[in-house]
Amino acid sequence: MWIFNSAFGKIFDALFLPFRDMSPWVGMILVSFLTGLLMLFVFKWTSNQQGIQKVKNRIKAHLLELRLFKDSLSQSLRSQGNILRCNLKYISYSAKPMLVMILPLILIIIQLNFWFGYESLTPNESTILKIKLAEDQNPLEAQIAVQPSSGLVMETLPLRIEESQEINWRFSATQGGMQEFTVTIDGETVTKKVAVAQKPLSKISPQKPDNNFLDQVLYPVEAPIKSQVPIKTIEIQYPSKSMNLFGWEIHWIIAYFVLSIIFGFAFKGVFKVQI
Repeated sequence: MWIFNSAFGKIFDALFLPFRDMSPWVGMILVSFLTGLLMLFVFKWTSNQQGIQKVKNRIKAHLLELRLFKDSLSQSLRSQGNILRCNLKYISYSAKPMLVMILPLILIIIQLNFWFGYESLTPNESTILKIKLAEDQNPLEAQIAVQPSSGLVMETLPLRIEESQEINWRFSATQGGMQEFTVTIDGETVTKKVAVAQKPLSKISPQKPDNNFLDQVLYPVEAPIKSQVPIKTIEIQYPSKSMNLFGWEIHWIIAYFVLSIIFGFAFKGVFKVQI
């Protein structure tokens, strides 16, 4: 899974590389445009285009019937029933392309979350390092050492929480760049990267995942923790990021879907796609 994550992630690294110093909106518009074209391509080649055109024409005809025979209750009811049947037929034609698109869209959204979902830390900003231990480890007794790189400073002693199998530290960043923690437990060592004062469009990984399939799908940026290390996850609590539109704070996924749909409808005529 890590090989796939690494290869898939490099596509987005290359895509956003020229725009990292620009506003995140530039990268968002680009990826939304490409997603809109991808959805059009999938919809065109996996849907019944002739069937969609016919059912849309029938819906228009039945809507016209409603206007022409609005004084006839029986005809209005028949037209409404026909419109309902046509809409169900239209939905059935759309189901196949939606099923084809759902998996790649989920994988794309997971990747985009690390580019648009988190803010990097700023110098002198404090946050939490959270280490969740394996089930056979007692956080009250675990012999664990955390060594920060030169740009990080520990502010507290470890807070050991037995109920949730985790140990927390508060730390702060003292200088920009990609910093890291080195964690040692039971003779095993693992590292976790920490993003400080990064560019406006940067990939930020809040969690180093466990060595299981689902965690690797949801957190694909860093290599998973090896199975012999008695740690499930290592997490940095980053501030969340939103898209600023003329002073309005918008969640990135809303901007992504709205722009993708706009681009899809804008170019459906160019590629002759019936939606």
